Amino acid sequence: MALGTAAATASYEQRFDSGRICLDLLATTHPEERLDAVEPLRAWISGSGLVPAGTPLVAADASWLVGFRELRGHIGRLVRGEPSRDSRPFGIALARVNELARVAPPPAPRAVWDDEGSLVRALDGAPSCAALLAAVARDAVELITDPVARAGIRQCEGDNCPIVYLDTSRGRRRRWCSSETCGNRERVARHRRRAALARA
Repeated sequence: MALGTAAATASYEQRFDSGRICLDLLATTHPEERLDAVEPLRAWISGSGLVPAGTPLVAADASWLVGFRELRGHIGRLVRGEPSRDSRPFGIALARVNELARVAPPPAPRAVWDDEGSLVRALDGAPSCAALLAAVARDAVELITDPVARAGIRQCEGDNCPIVYLDTSRGRRRRWCSSETCGNRERVARHRRRAALARA
């Protein structure tokens, strides 16, 4: 991969506003592929809260990218649209997510002193890729088996935005993945349409 591509991807701010870690993983495809190198994957794992801040992820390599991107695809099939026993793609995705969810969890958390004298969370060992994938897969299983949470899954109404999020707003009226991005774009577009009509 070209250096410019890696630098451009790293410059995109990671998003963790979908309401579930499994949905935040789905968001890594927009506005373009963000998990195209190991370093952005490490940043996503840390930023998502899968591991405590500062956890070294030195074992992460290209195989981790393959695993997370594969899981992301399966989660996408499970949360976009209605569950169906008759859908072969849904069945394959469900079987794979269930399989990944069975793996042992990451090492146990423990409280340690940081350099400033505060207690912080650390893991009691290095997390494996399989354990981290299991944590995300379990989150997906919990989401799709909870009828209330599943009813709150929404597709962003922004133009060409594929982001899926969990609507926990009062009255369940949230329309966009982010009011600052898609919501603002929609408001600007609406203003331009009104201005164009007024000029005409």
